[in-house]
Amino acid sequence: MPEGWEWDETLFLGSARYYRRGRLPYAPGLPDVLAEALPLDGRGRLLDVGCGPGTLALSLTHLFGDIVGVDADTGMIAEAERRATEAGVSGRTRWVRARAEDLPADLGMFTVATFGQSFHWMDRDAVAATVKGMLGPGGAFVHISDLQTETLSVEGLPYPAVPYAAIKELTERYLGPVRRAGRGVLLHGTPGGEAAVLTRAGFIGFERHVVPGGQALERSCADVVAWVFSTSFSAPHLFGGRRDDFEADLGRLLREVSPAGRFSERQPSTEVFVWRKPALAPGRPAA
Repeated sequence: MPEGWEWDETLFLGSARYYRRGRLPYAPGLPDVLAEALPLDGRGRLLDVGCGPGTLALSLTHLFGDIVGVDADTGMIAEAERRATEAGVSGRTRWVRARAEDLPADLGMFTVATFGQSFHWMDRDAVAATVKGMLGPGGAFVHISDLQTETLSVEGLPYPAVPYAAIKELTERYLGPVRRAGRGVLLHGTPGGEAAVLTRAGFIGFERHVVPGGQALERSCADVVAWVFSTSFSAPHLFGGRRDDFEADLGRLLREVSPAGRFSERQPSTEVFVWRKPALAPGRPAA
């Protein structure tokens, strides 16, 4: 959990409806990498913690017999349920509104637990210890995020790049220079160091995989606006009565950069970290 910050239920209030359009997907080879690395045969159980609107979990339904997504935001759970029904997999998925700190919540045992860019919002030591107890012997704790160390250029693509720096500046004009998060602020950003947390929890066998991105993407002004409102630091409720003014200013900014209303972007690569719960020693009873 970020230093000096406390979770509250407004963290992603109003953002769920913008996720599908606004957020870039994980690199397209992610399911294949997970299937090989774990390995998966379609019969295990997946616990997706901080599942949001089901983005990660719904891309993995063919790899598991049963999927449970957990998220603290009512809107995210409702969107996940809607998307599961739309995809015809509602019979094999369950969506639970709960904080990660509320686990195990009588959800049973799992083969794999995934955290798609969500672990940093949690009491990580407590959640890691609890999730370890929810995994069977040899079960996997999987942390997934965009690769932060690559530089992606839109040179040679047909439209301008999304003006992220200018969007940040505009957002700060409305919300202030310190990143907002729910009712609080992130004075020191979000924490890293997941390896140390999971080692303390007793996980072993660390592996790192990178799923390559780089594919050319085309984004509309509406896509970029949806991205802005899908983030915790510019969730719709943060603007209060000035939201319409902000959205109008954002639209003008985007049209100035691209009069055609189109932007080029590169698909980020996806970074996957896998830790294992130790397998039982021969003849040793389960704890």
